Amino acid sequence: MRKNTLKNKLLAGKTVYCGWLHIANTWTAEIMGNSGWDGLSIDMQHGLHSIETAIQMMQAISSTETIPIFRSNWNEPGHIMRLLDGGAYGVICPMINNKAECEKFVGATKYPPLGYRSLGPTRIIDYAGEDYAANANDELLTLAMIETLEAVENIEGILSVASLDGIFIGSGDLMLSLEAAGKGMLFSQCINRIIASCETHGKIPGIWCNSHDMAKEMRSKGFRFIAVLSDSMLLRAHTQQLVRTLRNNS
Repeated sequence: MRKNTLKNKLLAGKTVYCGWLHIANTWTAEIMGNSGWDGLSIDMQHGLHSIETAIQMMQAISSTETIPIFRSNWNEPGHIMRLLDGGAYGVICPMINNKAECEKFVGATKYPPLGYRSLGPTRIIDYAGEDYAANANDELLTLAMIETLEAVENIEGILSVASLDGIFIGSGDLMLSLEAAGKGMLFSQCINRIIASCETHGKIPGIWCNSHDMAKEMRSKGFRFIAVLSDSMLLRAHTQQLVRTLRNNS
């Protein structure tokens, strides 16, 4: 089976950088894949992709060295299994709030006896190899999103799920959850608690960052799976800056 270089770097203690795809287009996916990211996440929750477009984008990414993964639209086993069969090498699952939800998520990504994933590898064997089914449980990356105060309070239980590789903090939603609970100032404390719990359980800590400065700060705190902005955000910011520059110089 083709090795999951993204996961192997993480298991070796390295930091990886993951691009984020909102735009439902194979060419932009190919451009991002050739840009040097360790992995690219197709965002099925807030991106504009259909499952067909997502698989076509994974085909485009497969022409590069970058590893294709996705954020699922929800903790829906059938949806997760189809995208894995379509060529993804990892899953980020949103809104995991407790151990039971995490077990449901991870179980959908693992073949028996570790989980309940249905066998039907369709396209993935063309990308990964004919021995995919025998090795997929080891190679696929599983990250549970921590996005609420409830999830932080249940972090020990979530991280106790054996086949979970790590967590991925949805920083925007976590801040929103804390503000709604009147605890907006606790974000840094939550970050520290999650990092410490990941170290205790031997799990990978990941986070989404809205800038280079935030990514640098989070890396210094110990995060090793770092996603920064998205294709649409990068295009919007660069285009707006270019237009402002043109108008100011005219």
